[in-house]
Amino acid sequence: MIRIGTRGSELALWQANHVADLVGRERSRIVVIKTKGDRIQNVSFDKMEGKGFFTKEIEDALLSGEVDAAVHSMKDLPTEHTPGLAIAAVTRREDPSDVLLVRAERYLEGNNLPLADGAVVGTSSLRRAAQLRNIVPSLEIRPLRGNVTTRIRRLREGSFDAIVLARAGLTRLEIDTFGLVEFTLPYSYFLPAPAQGALAVQVRGDDSLLYDIIRNLNDPETEDSVAAERCFLEHFGGGCHVPLGALAYRSGDVLHLSGLVASIDGTRLIRRSIDGGDPARTGERLAELLKQEGAEGLL
Repeated sequence: MIRIGTRGSELALWQANHVADLVGRERSRIVVIKTKGDRIQNVSFDKMEGKGFFTKEIEDALLSGEVDAAVHSMKDLPTEHTPGLAIAAVTRREDPSDVLLVRAERYLEGNNLPLADGAVVGTSSLRRAAQLRNIVPSLEIRPLRGNVTTRIRRLREGSFDAIVLARAGLTRLEIDTFGLVEFTLPYSYFLPAPAQGALAVQVRGDDSLLYDIIRNLNDPETEDSVAAERCFLEHFGGGCHVPLGALAYRSGDVLHLSGLVASIDGTRLIRRSIDGGDPARTGERLAELLKQEGAEGLL
């Protein structure tokens, strides 16, 4: 029996059950583990100390033998390698875009951001907040934590005019957004978090048998794309404390990578794109390019 460790949110359970279905439901069991990010709901991510808010306790359970594999939203996984563990597979990526969900009466068609000046938008992501402010400086950004269902409920209750969510979560949970307007934020001016929409399946480094089983779930194109994005992130310190976005995709042998770094208030933003081959080298080159243009001074 393969014990799969996961957080207990609705989305995390969907992800773990998805992996269980892929490896064989009859030989899998889900083990729910509460993380620091789950316990602390009244503090925004950028105010929380350390990294791995949604992953550390699960990795600890994997190292101790409490579980045999762990399923993570890859954007939550720190870029630093955890000794004793290995990412056996990165599954095929869901649509990595961000979605602006707007209360219908507050939707203003025709702008890059379909919101009126002074609209109240909910997000606890520095990356999302900085890009939103860069587009419409007059927006009021308020912190919003909780699972996908909770965030949408608060929007419907009128706490916000709009909120930003990952398209992947809406798709995987088949969320009903009736009465709200979905506006997909275009990559041309709004980049997602590195590895958004991708799942990582982690095992102990010495468990070669399970590694080989899980490796069959790996999607090479997704693996290369998120490797480039995460390498770019790593060169700026990584984690939720950095207003940084990145997106990569393969076209034949060429890896296209776009990345941005912004000031927290969104007044300054540097974005560039490059082509490469090796994911790690491509991420490193883009980070070097942005640093040459002053990106570190924005952080």
